[in-house]
Amino acid sequence: MYDIIRIFILQLVLVPILSLRIVFVVKNLILLGSIFGFLEALIYVFGLSIVLSGEQSIAEMLIYALGFGIGISIGGFIENKLAIGYTSLTVNLIQKNPELVTKLRDQGFGVTVFEGAGRDGIRYQLQILTSRSLEGKVMKMIEEDEPHAFIISYEPRKFKGGYLLKAMKKRMKRNS
Repeated sequence: MYDIIRIFILQLVLVPILSLRIVFVVKNLILLGSIFGFLEALIYVFGLSIVLSGEQSIAEMLIYALGFGIGISIGGFIENKLAIGYTSLTVNLIQKNPELVTKLRDQGFGVTVFEGAGRDGIRYQLQILTSRSLEGKVMKMIEEDEPHAFIISYEPRKFKGGYLLKAMKKRMKRNS
């Protein structure tokens, strides 16, 4: 019974570390990815040695798999709370909404407005780049003013220049 508990706890630690390692590597945070990779390998070998030593019971193998599955949920939860990186929102509107644009800009979000030809006439598109941790706030602001807006969220890996970088530099100067 002791081995089953150890296996389960190891999986609950291992899989979130595995998830975070992948996230850090994808976000180009290689040093953090390497540290988490080291921890992952260490825990993996230790946990697998428990499962494969001795009797190799079905219960231990099932607990190993169950811990893995639950660990994925925990890893996803942690990653969402960390919200590392940026989000690019594309917001499609039927009517021009300068009040929404002003409201977003007043809250510190960079907004670029495009006008385009839709099937049924002129459409307006907002491009907004923000940190992932503020994505929910932006979405809520848009939904309050434009409940029928069509919104697409992307995660850009790289970008250069623009309003967001200028705003970040200003914040850093104020905080120092």
